[in-house]
Amino acid sequence: MTSDHMKTRRTPAEPDRPHHAYREVTDARGRVYRVGETDRDILGHSRRLMVYLPWLSMMAISVSEYAYGSAEDTLSAAHGWTQSDTFWILSVWIFFQAGIAFPAGWLRERGLLTARRAMYLGAVMCLLGFLALAHLRDVLPAIVGFGVVGGVGSGLIYATCINMVGKWFPERRGAKTGFVNGGFAYGSLPFIFIFNYAFDTGDYDRVLDLIGVYVLIVVAVCAFFFQDPPKNWWPADVAPPTDPVNGANATSLAKNPPAVRQFTPAEAVRTGMLPLMWVMVVMTAGVSIFGISFQVDFAKEVGFGPLVAASSMGVMAVINGIGRAVVGWLSDLWGRRTTLVFVIVVLGLAQFGVIWAGEAKNQWLFLFFAFLSGFGGGAFYPLFAALTPDYFGENYNATNYGLVYSGKLISGLFGGGLGSMVVGAWGYDGAYALAGGVSMVAAALALLLRQPGRGDTDRVPAPAPRPAT
Repeated sequence: MTSDHMKTRRTPAEPDRPHHAYREVTDARGRVYRVGETDRDILGHSRRLMVYLPWLSMMAISVSEYAYGSAEDTLSAAHGWTQSDTFWILSVWIFFQAGIAFPAGWLRERGLLTARRAMYLGAVMCLLGFLALAHLRDVLPAIVGFGVVGGVGSGLIYATCINMVGKWFPERRGAKTGFVNGGFAYGSLPFIFIFNYAFDTGDYDRVLDLIGVYVLIVVAVCAFFFQDPPKNWWPADVAPPTDPVNGANATSLAKNPPAVRQFTPAEAVRTGMLPLMWVMVVMTAGVSIFGISFQVDFAKEVGFGPLVAASSMGVMAVINGIGRAVVGWLSDLWGRRTTLVFVIVVLGLAQFGVIWAGEAKNQWLFLFFAFLSGFGGGAFYPLFAALTPDYFGENYNATNYGLVYSGKLISGLFGGGLGSMVVGAWGYDGAYALAGGVSMVAAALALLLRQPGRGDTDRVPAPAPRPAT
């Protein structure tokens, strides 16, 4: 049974616009779908812009993580830092980049921080981070400047972009989220080669200053157009799942049915699925960060030249990004969980393959497994980003996904800083073997994922009582 009633609204951002009628349709489980308003009614233009602008912003900030490994040697020489110093700077950056997602989501869902302001603030903080990396010689101030300030700024931008595209495309979020998330990896490609070939102790500060300004401009321009849809919004031209599923989105909705209702963060935690997803992010992101941090150094130690070392990282970055888009599209066809298991198994096998290629001194084999590592090491991110609203709904997705993504807090520590300790104790072969084993355990855990409330045996926490209106 479904029920509906008519309402009208005026878009808050543009009070002079005419009223737009909409219906709130309630399905048999009590989930509400707000239908009738088009994306142009709300935005004044196509919602496609809410894919391309977040994508551009993600490409801009990707330099902070995915190109950092290529800049470490020059930064160490310029500032007198040890290898451990540079690894811990990146680890702190990852910690705060992931850690800000939940508090930022909490502020956004309570109307204390709009998407646009979050982007503006993040852009300024990213600029300050690059200025700190360029001009602060002592490692502790550099950790605070780039790791803390720059990490928070990048995290604000990342979380806002991912949540934005998920809200605007609830009927096929896999492909769209994957496309946007991919920019966070391959956007760093030009900077990987800049840092390997045109970045030295004579010009490093100017290069970093210019990169900071570039990030500021790109993100600020994109942020000007950011706007969230109303809560429970469903595209006017797509039949809500209360009706028979058919048309262009039938396969995606059948394989990835919408959440049975809107779960608050506390309710999502009580299902047991959100904590399981958090543990999996800790494990898979740790392996991914390990590869990002050490692949160039491992290639050089094995005896491969700087071109192969840079190319292996470039291949990883490109495939990392393209893989995110591909698996997002694939998850709409296969289902999120099946695709996630596949991706994590590939990530684990790639770690063992890197060891094999290094022992064989085979450059082409090394590049091939860098290809696989890049694919697996990035593709799981958009899957978790799509799984979270699939399981728990869109209304609290900023905080729910913030909780899931916060697993990267721990990953940054053992993938970067602690990873360097493992390399020192066990060597690269031992560290890569451990990373491969961790991936396989994560793939096994993925088989336990179930959408809360969809199966007959699932126990779903009762929804919190709604305040009177």
